[in-house]
Amino acid sequence: MKDGAKPILALQQWINDHRDEMVQDLSDYISQETPSDDKNLLIKGLDWTERWLGLRLGTPAARRLVDGGEHGDTVVLDYPSPTLGAAPWATALCHYDTVWEAGTLAEWPVSVDGDSLTGPGAFDMKAGLVQLVWALKACDALGAPRPHVRLVLNGDEELGSPSSRPVIEEEARRGAAVLVFEASADGALKTARKGVGIFRVEAQGEAVHAGLDPESGASAIDEISRVVLKLHGASDLAAGTSINVGILHGGTRTNVKADKAVAHVDVRVSSDEEARRVDRVFATLRAENPLAAIAFSGGWNRPVMQRTEKTAAMFARAAEVASALNLDLKEASVGGASDGNFAAALGLPVLDGLGAVGAGAHARNEWISITGMLQRAALAAGLLTRLTE
Repeated sequence: MKDGAKPILALQQWINDHRDEMVQDLSDYISQETPSDDKNLLIKGLDWTERWLGLRLGTPAARRLVDGGEHGDTVVLDYPSPTLGAAPWATALCHYDTVWEAGTLAEWPVSVDGDSLTGPGAFDMKAGLVQLVWALKACDALGAPRPHVRLVLNGDEELGSPSSRPVIEEEARRGAAVLVFEASADGALKTARKGVGIFRVEAQGEAVHAGLDPESGASAIDEISRVVLKLHGASDLAAGTSINVGILHGGTRTNVKADKAVAHVDVRVSSDEEARRVDRVFATLRAENPLAAIAFSGGWNRPVMQRTEKTAAMFARAAEVASALNLDLKEASVGGASDGNFAAALGLPVLDGLGAVGAGAHARNEWISITGMLQRAALAAGLLTRLTE
């Protein structure tokens, strides 16, 4: 055994010794329902989460609460290193909201079956926060060096982080590295993510009786159909760009030419160049019938998270820690976005997917591996020690 691996293995053993407490913490956390669209439950859930954090990590050195308006609030908590006064700052991003509506727990309670723990929000992403907390506890209990950690905990990530984005960007700028405890990609860390655009295209036509006056007027459905074909045709999967009209509606009666039709569009891109190309596609949308008109709104919800040299270097550190833990750590580029995209766009090194090992995000079979939770907590603890070097 290499001497450099001994402290990391000690962290792993300490975490393994607290398995039952971690499972209980995750079960209790999942049992706090925090749907993104229920402000009252989000307030209650955040209050419980902060009280739990206080029990596990003590009172934070600093706390800032930012009102999310109609969305979930964002809290920023500082946990300085107890051993290194001049340590760098690392920003940890976690969200406490989930896609699951109130009452889901009554139909789908938290349950454990062998190594599998299931429940609404277990994988995305409540296990991630539990892993971070116990990684910090392990470092501090064993006196291992670690950076000062600033935790940004937001309640609107599943909605695109409309209120928390400026908070995330402001706090991330104050740190040297950004760690995102979103779920892993089949165990892999995420070093690149696509940018996401959310657009709305509206076709305005002129209504007439479709049977009595078929040569007059202008069908908005005709126009929006051409838009759909043009947008789908602008996808370039080889370049990492997908364009999908996921919702389409319009018209009032079968015997009336539609005077309005709307398409809701999801766009994913792997580069800023492709984002600019897609912008040009939307800008050139025109109605074919002179009596009709096309207009679009919306824009880019999250910028591209590119794999930079700094991010690659941080992954290399994580891989070294994983090797000491006898884990084969891989990295991945994924189509989904996270709050890590915001930090990456600022030029900061971002390591995402540090959360749960499992599957089923946003699905009724959402689950996490308990063994994976212990391993990822040890990985996070070891990585934190390496970030002080």
